[in-house]
Amino acid sequence: MSRSGNLILAALLCASAPAYAQENSAEPLTAAAAEAQRQLRQTFTNLTFEDFGPAPVSGPIYQAIAGGRVIYFAPESEHLLFAAVYDKNGVNLTALALDASASKRLGAINPAEALVVGPAGAPKVIEFTDPDCPYCQALERFWLAKEAEGKPVQRLIYFVSGIHPQAAAKAEHILCSPDSQAAFKSVYAGAQPATLHKCRPGAEKVARDAETVRKMGVSGTPTLFVDGKLISGFQQAELEAFLETEAKKGQSSP
Repeated sequence: MSRSGNLILAALLCASAPAYAQENSAEPLTAAAAEAQRQLRQTFTNLTFEDFGPAPVSGPIYQAIAGGRVIYFAPESEHLLFAAVYDKNGVNLTALALDASASKRLGAINPAEALVVGPAGAPKVIEFTDPDCPYCQALERFWLAKEAEGKPVQRLIYFVSGIHPQAAAKAEHILCSPDSQAAFKSVYAGAQPATLHKCRPGAEKVARDAETVRKMGVSGTPTLFVDGKLISGFQQAELEAFLETEAKKGQSSP
């Protein structure tokens, strides 16, 4: 959804009579709708819209977090809304709700259970990943490129094994290899080992990761927690911004 669409939703969630812009609306506005339109223009002065009218949503709207994203539900009209809600000052309330949820869920993670990939002392990133996830492999290439630029991170890895059929076996192979970091990089580079290593500690770690995934509500890969904030998917711009901030911190340190 565009920023304009998000702002429209925000204004209308705050209005006494919820409404959305509708195309080709020829019906005259009721007094309540006309007042809502006036309020929208007055509150979001930089917003341009071509049409305005009643929406199918009615009654109160509630907020829920599912699968790492915020959704809104209107039980009276049985509508589900996927959007970002902004207040009149331009603050993204949906993003704030996600950050608060991420901070709460981080308590379910035991850092001692993670497979650590990357040098000690580098900025830490918590990463839920799947060896057969194409976006996870693209993320791995991104991290390698940043490491080559002198911007490494230390990743705390937890495996998500319920999406692809070979994910659990490949995760166990990585964990049971003599050099887990090297095996991780090899598998994520696309290597297909002729024989997958197996061991009891690796299998137990995969099972514990699956329980952590359940507690965290992770439903897709990659899912990252960066500086206490949740990032769903390979969002390169957000990761670039994080690395830039960390680089500036390093430059300002004595």
